[in-house]
Amino acid sequence: MTTTDPQQPTTPDTRSYAALRYPASRMYLGGAALAMMADSIEHVISYWIIFEKFQSPSLAGFAVIAHWVPFLVGSIWAGALADRFDPRRIIQAGMACFMVVSLGWGILFATDSLEKWHAVILLILHGFAGVLWAPAGQVLIHDVVGGRQLQSAIRLLATSRTLGLLLGPAVGGALLLIVGPTIGIFLNVLIYVPLTLWLINNPKKVNSDRTPAAAAMRSFRDLFDTIRQISGIPVVFAMSVLAGLAATFVGNAFEPQMPEFARALGIPEFGRYLVEMFPQSLSNGVMIDPVSGKMTVLSDATIQALFYSLLLAANAVGALTAGIVLEARSMLPAKTRTSFILGMLWAAAIFGFAVSPYYVLSFVLLVCAGFLDLSFNSMTRTLAQLNSPPEIRGRAIGVFNVGALGCRTFSGFTVGFGGGMTGIHFSLALSAGIMLLAMAALFIWAKRRGVLKAT
Repeated sequence: MTTTDPQQPTTPDTRSYAALRYPASRMYLGGAALAMMADSIEHVISYWIIFEKFQSPSLAGFAVIAHWVPFLVGSIWAGALADRFDPRRIIQAGMACFMVVSLGWGILFATDSLEKWHAVILLILHGFAGVLWAPAGQVLIHDVVGGRQLQSAIRLLATSRTLGLLLGPAVGGALLLIVGPTIGIFLNVLIYVPLTLWLINNPKKVNSDRTPAAAAMRSFRDLFDTIRQISGIPVVFAMSVLAGLAATFVGNAFEPQMPEFARALGIPEFGRYLVEMFPQSLSNGVMIDPVSGKMTVLSDATIQALFYSLLLAANAVGALTAGIVLEARSMLPAKTRTSFILGMLWAAAIFGFAVSPYYVLSFVLLVCAGFLDLSFNSMTRTLAQLNSPPEIRGRAIGVFNVGALGCRTFSGFTVGFGGGMTGIHFSLALSAGIMLLAMAALFIWAKRRGVLKAT
């Protein structure tokens, strides 16, 4: 892969969808959306089977821990690999790991031999696949678009991944209902193929100010030196800690608990409410095809699976809306003060979802949370990446990912295991409340240190 070293302008490109003006960027974003959809489908199917087989909030919490520990321990090492080697090959290695995991789930489902330790191993391997992909993907997209379009590229990359998350529950739920979990998870393997094949020879040229770092990170001393170097960059440090707070207390730990939230919100009762609202199509749990007149019985389990998928999709709907709306008008330029405000609003939305007793209100709050989540995370990542030295960009992204992704490990304790002891509603509300206070404290620190004036 050849590189050039143009002088990178510091003024951001304010045109709508600026990063889409690069053909390679469009192709990579599309491939990333497909890969993330496959990732999401795997979670939808595996979380549902785990819940049905073991019925354990603590196990769901441990699934979060097992999935995110690799990001905690491996993100900086993966970032160093992205600094030294072709990021395309690293992404392909991640895609191969994803495919192996889906095959593993499929074999265990087909032989009816799934045990708890199997799930832990597969989730850990899935996590390492994500570790390989995350820093290399960010380095690659930065190489493709350069500095001016970076915020647009990061926001669109987050949007494409969110599109995958949005389609994942819909496709995953459809696979569960139509072909079942075993065939569904085997079909999921094929969705990773397009991005893997495209990366063999593409993108052929990149627009980059980055040169590969000569030094390898071979020891823990090198690791600590990297952390010390990057923590000395105020904006990168502040954004990494801010993203780490969000990940530590909440992250996405409520997603594995969504079947329990769905049951607590009374999905069958809500389905019967729809029966009363639309008697022409539904009657006493029976769906009537308006063309053929054929009747299909809808069981409580079917209705529950449907609205479980809708809850999962709500967060992605909000995030996708944020990406489309913000990019269309080039809104919310990256500012440290704005990132803090978005983070605290997200915490408030999650708190509201946790205490809501109504399905419709919960759905709306999840949509709002998704909108704020994408806005917050894409902005913190942009600020951290723009303020990172080019020669150690991968390492800086790795440090940020330790906070933004690796610290989600601990949300498995705060939300998952806490839910097993006190109930998922209380544990999520408490976690969101503490997160809000911690963000406010960090905001005060950043204001006193002058970080808010830096951007």
